[in-house]
Amino acid sequence: MKIVHVLTRLLRAGSEENTLACCLAQARHGHEVLLVHGEEYDPSLRASVAQAVRVVTLEKLINSISPSRDISAFGQLTRLMRDWRPDIVHTHQSKAGIVGRLAAKEANIPCIIHGVHILPFVHVGCARRLIFLGAERMAAKFTRAFIDVSQAMRDICIANHLGSADQHHVVHSGFDLARFANAQWPQDPHLLLGTAVGEPKPPVVLMLAALEPRKRHVEFIESFGQVVDRIPNVRLLLAGEGPARSAVESAIERSPFTNNVRMIGYHCQPEQLISLADVCVLTSMREGLPRVIMQYLAGGRASVVSHLPGVEEVVKHGVNGIVTPAEDVGAAAGAVADLLQNEHYRARLADSAKLTDLSSWGLDAMCDRVELIYQSVLESAPSAARPNDVRSRDGLAKQTLGLHGF
Repeated sequence: MKIVHVLTRLLRAGSEENTLACCLAQARHGHEVLLVHGEEYDPSLRASVAQAVRVVTLEKLINSISPSRDISAFGQLTRLMRDWRPDIVHTHQSKAGIVGRLAAKEANIPCIIHGVHILPFVHVGCARRLIFLGAERMAAKFTRAFIDVSQAMRDICIANHLGSADQHHVVHSGFDLARFANAQWPQDPHLLLGTAVGEPKPPVVLMLAALEPRKRHVEFIESFGQVVDRIPNVRLLLAGEGPARSAVESAIERSPFTNNVRMIGYHCQPEQLISLADVCVLTSMREGLPRVIMQYLAGGRASVVSHLPGVEEVVKHGVNGIVTPAEDVGAAAGAVADLLQNEHYRARLADSAKLTDLSSWGLDAMCDRVELIYQSVLESAPSAARPNDVRSRDGLAKQTLGLHGF
């Protein structure tokens, strides 16, 4: 197969890592894979896959709404797809999902698939909801299949008339389960925690999340005082990078508990951070089913997570984690403090987390399932519409398209 994946951003977050894992698996299986991403990207992450798959940076493709740039991105993507004639176009994330599917339709690509990692019209204002829901409904008309990260994402899509039930396939966002189950502490943990060499490890709270406003790092920092009041030597580790970094740094500087908060940026071994933590937390207001929650469970840690669509599929409140209202960050901070002060309850949640069945979140399970969906979509397409029954091997017209990195 010739497969194009389209992403708005290529940063270190769950949807991107999920997509890259699929790209690499597909390349290993002998498929031709082209990854197209927008203006925001991590150069090292891009380089990590550039030897195995073709990568294009489309600078006009951005996260925010910009009619002029969106039209330019649509035109470039359309020309790219007409030249390369893929069998499958698989879009990811909200903006790329809309612009990419419109371009694939314009290029007469019959097998268009959209990955539902997050829904842009959930937990947003009325105007944004109407705009994105209208755009999603338009793109859904020519989407052959949807790959949803959770049953809840699937159900919300169907309830909002985004595809029929038989078009939706739930595929959990995979990762290396053993890596998290068998993790050890990082070397020199005192450097991460800001403690003296030989000093006993203080209680540690970990938030492992991209620095984006919807993750609500700032709000959690502002609520963290109630944790410090009850556990004065506690440390909050914030691991991740993203566009909200300056806002998070400012919140830490404003906080009277600055010494209790450590922002450590991207860490290449998140499983070690989970191993170091006593309680893990995620306060997102808008997500799909975040893979990091499964990583907390795989690492055998008690966790406090927002009530997001699909969370109940894996986190059972009071059994293997604590689920707090999505709109109440203060409740999350209070639950963290309760767990830190109740060692027996915390240990019980951790033991149950270790026993959670996460087999469907394995990397191989995810990649194999996606490939089966591709094959099913191709087989159901009219033979006359399959672009590579007569395959053109011409390269992309790079100079015409103005693309970088191909």
